[in-house]
Amino acid sequence: MRTVFVFPAGKRAETVALLDRHLSQQRHPWTLNGNLYIDIDEEQAGCLFSDWEPDDVSILDTAVGFHPTWAVQIDVSGRIDGTAEVHQMVALLLEHGGVAIDDYSAHPWTVHEIQSGAVIDGLRFFDFRAYHERNQAPGCFTAHSLVD
Repeated sequence: MRTVFVFPAGKRAETVALLDRHLSQQRHPWTLNGNLYIDIDEEQAGCLFSDWEPDDVSILDTAVGFHPTWAVQIDVSGRIDGTAEVHQMVALLLEHGGVAIDDYSAHPWTVHEIQSGAVIDGLRFFDFRAYHERNQAPGCFTAHSLVD
C-alpha cells in the first residue's frame, strides 16, 4: 500500500459531505473502484502523525498555518499504478485549498503544484517510480532493469 494524506481547507464535516456526495452508498471507509481506500484519520485516535518525523509535522504546520488534527488518508492498492486516481481524488479534496503529502517527500503539495507537474527535490507528487529509482541499492536488479 502507498499512502497520501490530504489536509483540505475547511471543516471536517464539509469534507465528509463531499466524500459522501462523490462516493455515494458508502462511508468510513470510502473506496474508489476497489483500489483507493479513503478514510478520515485523526490525531486524537493516535494514528495521524504517529510515525511522522517531528520536522515533517513542522513543515506541514507551517504550510497550512496551524496544526491540523485530522486528514483524509488515501491508501492505494499495490495492484494498480493509482496515479490518475490519486490525482483525481486529491484535486477534488483540495478544490478550496489545503495541501497533500505523499509517502515520497515531506513537501506539502498544493493542487496547483500537483496539476502542473511541479518537481520539488527531484520528485513530482506521488512519484513512486522516481523515488524507488533514486533509492534503489546499487547492484540490485529489477525486472525493469533487465528489460533495458
